[in-house]
Amino acid sequence: LLGAGLNALGAWLKCGSLAPQRYPLTLAAQAVCAVAQVFILGLPSRIASVWFGPTEVSTACAVAVLGNQLGTAIGFLLPPVLVPNTPNDIDLMAHNIGIMFYGTAIVSTLLFFLAGVVFEEKPKYPPSHSQAVLQTKPPEDYSYKQSIINLFKNIPFILLLISYGIMTGAFYSVSTLLNQMIVTHYEGEEVNAGRIGLTLVVAGMVGSIICGLWLDYTKTYKQTTLIVYILSFIGLLVFTFTLDLGYLIVVFVTGGVLGFFMTGYLPLGFEFAVEITYPESEGTSSGLLNASAQIFGIVFTLVQGKLTTDYSPRAGNIFLCAWIFVGIILTALIKSDLRRHNVNSGIMNLDVKAVPVDSPVESESTTLKIQSAL
Repeated sequence: LLGAGLNALGAWLKCGSLAPQRYPLTLAAQAVCAVAQVFILGLPSRIASVWFGPTEVSTACAVAVLGNQLGTAIGFLLPPVLVPNTPNDIDLMAHNIGIMFYGTAIVSTLLFFLAGVVFEEKPKYPPSHSQAVLQTKPPEDYSYKQSIINLFKNIPFILLLISYGIMTGAFYSVSTLLNQMIVTHYEGEEVNAGRIGLTLVVAGMVGSIICGLWLDYTKTYKQTTLIVYILSFIGLLVFTFTLDLGYLIVVFVTGGVLGFFMTGYLPLGFEFAVEITYPESEGTSSGLLNASAQIFGIVFTLVQGKLTTDYSPRAGNIFLCAWIFVGIILTALIKSDLRRHNVNSGIMNLDVKAVPVDSPVESESTTLKIQSAL
């Protein structure tokens, strides 16, 4: 609710910043929307774990991540359509920007009210053993500070934190500088540069869903994460050394392949983190992953942008390739301790073992059986 509310507030502030002299208000509104992201980006793994069972959780997380990518895709498509370039008619441009801002504000407000009316905190019945165990613990016993300390003592999570930041930061950097890279080798192709960016995002949406389905089917978290990491590395290498061949169709294909694997990695990282950090909060682990991605993304964008401007797009991309290779090594070192999966499978017990039987399917009992771990 807080994330949706701040997003709506930022959108309405933008509506009040349409005059040129109110540009600082535009920046303030954008800052409010940026703060709202903090509460939204970490939700996929949390919602998936709380609402979906062991055979659905990874797919649900992937669909939620797809929502983020869908927003990016709409961002590639709608603004150029709603606000065409009319340098000779500033009033028309201001009118078009106003339509875009008010439309965004109305949609954001509608989503805020829907979040308050439609969504619930959690389902009536725990969808899995792992969630049933967590729900037996009183909320007042949870310590955010202690959870952070526990996560930073978890070596596999630290390795994943760095490797996730590298991969996602590289994706952010490529997405940010894609237009500059394309125009360097294909002058006057700004429109196609935007289409290539859209291709990258749409292919990534498909990759997210496929990776989520695969995880639910196989539960091979580390193997899948490592393979997708390696394929992303290969995809970036191919993209780098085919960018200057002079064939835009090749860039479309290689950009799509790159987006498929790099974006497909996002739900893998979230779900792998939840597995190796259980019973810590999914929101805490995913929040740290997003923070790592933002830090690496800022650094990579600045350095790659400098290399691209001073030397060539190839130099900037090779810089990213080197870091992704480091990420491959770190991923290979992660110990695959699937704690949540083990609890759901009955392999591992924590303090208690909870078996939800009070459900429409199993109506024999109206209580939640809790057995002390032996």
